[in-house]
Amino acid sequence: MKKIFLLFVGSALAFQVGAQTIDKIITREYTDHLIKTLSSDDMQGRGTFTPGIDKAASFIEAEFKMIGLKPLSGENSFRQTFYKYQVTVNKSIVKIDGDEVAEDNLMVSGVNNEKVNLDLTNTTVVNFDNDKPFVAQLRAVMASKSSQLILVDVKFAEYFNRYKPYINKPSTLDEKDMNAKGDVKIFVLGKTEVNNFSAEINSTVDKMPLFNVAGMIPGKSKAKEFVIFSGHYDHLGIIKSVDGDSIANGADDDASGTTAMIALAKYYKAKNNNERTLIFVAFTAEEIGGFGAKYFSEKLNPDEVVAMFNIEMIGKDSKFGKNTAFITGYDRSNFGEILQKNLKGTAFTFHPDPYPDQNLFYRSDNATLAALGVPAHTISTDQIDIDKLYHSVKDEYSSLDVDNILSTIKAIAKSATTIVNGTDTPTRIPKLEK
Repeated sequence: MKKIFLLFVGSALAFQVGAQTIDKIITREYTDHLIKTLSSDDMQGRGTFTPGIDKAASFIEAEFKMIGLKPLSGENSFRQTFYKYQVTVNKSIVKIDGDEVAEDNLMVSGVNNEKVNLDLTNTTVVNFDNDKPFVAQLRAVMASKSSQLILVDVKFAEYFNRYKPYINKPSTLDEKDMNAKGDVKIFVLGKTEVNNFSAEINSTVDKMPLFNVAGMIPGKSKAKEFVIFSGHYDHLGIIKSVDGDSIANGADDDASGTTAMIALAKYYKAKNNNERTLIFVAFTAEEIGGFGAKYFSEKLNPDEVVAMFNIEMIGKDSKFGKNTAFITGYDRSNFGEILQKNLKGTAFTFHPDPYPDQNLFYRSDNATLAALGVPAHTISTDQIDIDKLYHSVKDEYSSLDVDNILSTIKAIAKSATTIVNGTDTPTRIPKLEK
C-alpha cells in the first residue's frame, strides 16, 4: 500500500513539474509577441506574392533560428522555395448578343494564357437556378473542367458582388498547366439567356517565387519517423475597405495556428526528448489553393510521416466551450483517441469535427498528406458556421481570446507526448482514390 501511495505521489509531482515547465516555456508574453507581430498592419495581411508575406517569412525564420531548429534535410535555409506562374487579367471584352458586358457585372476565373478567345463553339452556357443556393452552384461550376459562361440573375447580386474580389484574383498555376486546354469561367450578372457570345481576355503572366518556412528537431531512436506540426502563415492581404480599413490581418486565420506551431517548436526544443524527428512548417498560399502544403508533401515519403498536427484558427472558444477543440477527420484514424488519452486528468478535451457539411478535413493543409494515407488532421476551435469575422478586415488581434490560444497550444503539446516519444503510432488513413 505504501509503495502504491509513493508511486501516486511521484506521478502527481511529475505532472506538476511538467505543467510548470510548459508554463515557463509557452508564456502569454511569448504568445502575444508572436501573434501580435504576425497579425500587425505592418504585415499588410500576408497576401501571397506581396512584401507583407515576405516580411512574415523573415520573422518566422528569425524565430526558428532563435529556438535552435535546423533546416530540413537538403535545404540550406528555413525557406523552402518553389515557383508558380501568376496570370493577371488586364482586360476582358465580353459581348452577349452584341452588347458589351459592363465590368461591374463580370467575373472571370481560370485564365491560363496571355490571350484567350471564347465563343459558343468552345464554351458551355450555364444558368444559375434561382431556387438553389448560390454558393453550392458556385462551387459546382468552379470544380468543373470545361470553359463556361455562367449567367446569374440579379436576384444573386449581393452574393455576386461578395465573391467577385475572390473570383477575379490572379490565377496561380504550375508550368504544366500553362497554355493547356482551359477551364475559363465567365460569370455575367443580369443576363438569363444568350444567342451569341464572344470573349477576348488579355492577361499578364509572371513567374513568381513562393516559400514555406520549415525547420526540424532531429529525432533520437526513431529519427526516420516524422511528426509534423503546421499552420499556414498567408492570408488575404489588402481587400475591399470597410470603415477605412482594408487590411485583412488574419489574426485567427491563421496567425493563431502559426503562433501555436512556433510555440510548440520552442517547447519541444527545450524538452529535447523527442525520439521521432519533429518538423515545424509555416505553409504559404493556403488561401489560393494550398500550394505550399502540396509542394511540401511532394518532398516527403508519406510512409515515413507518422502524424500531422495542422493547426487552423484557435483564437476563440469552440462550440463545446472553454478548454475544448475539435479535430477534423476524427473517425478516419485513432489520432484523436491518442490525444485524448494523453489529456486524461486535465480539463481539456478534444472532439470530433461538428461541421461535417463544411468539408473541413479536405479544406486545409492537412489534406494532401491525408490523401496519401498519413494520419494528418487539423485542430481548430473556430465556429465556422457563425464566424462573422472570417475572411474580413475585422479578424484582428483585438478579437482574439489569448487564453484560449494558450490553453489549446498547451493541450496539443501534452496530447502529442506519446506520438513524439515514439510509444504511440496513429492508425493510417485510407488513401484517397484518384
